[in-house]
Amino acid sequence: MRFGPAGYPAGSKGPREALDTIKGLGLSGLEVEFVRGVYTTKEKAIELGQLARERDIRLTAHAPYFVSLNSEKEETRVKSLDWIMDTVRAAHLMGAYSIAVHAGTYGKTADKATENVIIGVSKCREMMDDEGIRDVTIGLETMGKLSAWGTLEEIAEVMDSVDGVHPVLDVCHMHARSRGSLRTVGDMNTLLDQFFPLAGDRPHMHISCVKYGDKGELAHLPLSAKEPDMSLLAEAMAGRNKDCTFVCESPLLEKDAVFFMNLFKTP
Repeated sequence: MRFGPAGYPAGSKGPREALDTIKGLGLSGLEVEFVRGVYTTKEKAIELGQLARERDIRLTAHAPYFVSLNSEKEETRVKSLDWIMDTVRAAHLMGAYSIAVHAGTYGKTADKATENVIIGVSKCREMMDDEGIRDVTIGLETMGKLSAWGTLEEIAEVMDSVDGVHPVLDVCHMHARSRGSLRTVGDMNTLLDQFFPLAGDRPHMHISCVKYGDKGELAHLPLSAKEPDMSLLAEAMAGRNKDCTFVCESPLLEKDAVFFMNLFKTP
């Protein structure tokens, strides 16, 4: 299993220093955040990938937040394909095996949301095939707000229609969407039993804690908040022998990544 932060550790000056810090902390993963846009060059992406391989750090990436495959505006749906594909191309150059994508909200066309996600993701997969990109998985992220598309059932429906797609399980999003249902090891086991059959050979997961309300997610919190208690997830993982990549999205990125990793160490 791999553990790492969502983005460079605090104070990092460039990719080399960031990866050295990650390695020095005993971590072995990094999610490269393109959430505000894919601002990189071919040369920089290749360099980052090489630096990560030299340090045995597994990479994933996160597509821009403004993706909206169910938008009422055709222009936004078209731009969303560009944002996803820009992330795919950068991930391919870096050697990142999975990209996390927020597919969008239900909006006024909730009844067509999954159909529109299928159409958009299918177009991306066609472009990937045309460009010979076969080493990147489109990871549809489970979402924490009730207004956002992205349950495991919905993602499974997309997978029935499109190859090369897997869920990115955001555990705190699932907790927030259900208004706090992940309270026991049994709850975590039930979630993992639903996720792993969909997850592929290298499951991609996000961890954090979360503040939530009646409409779901409000804000990410440090793991010390225990909403949900991530030690329950670690306990539920015992004996599963899965090659997971755990990406920490708490406000204490690398610190909480180390804290979570240490939950798996034998006392």
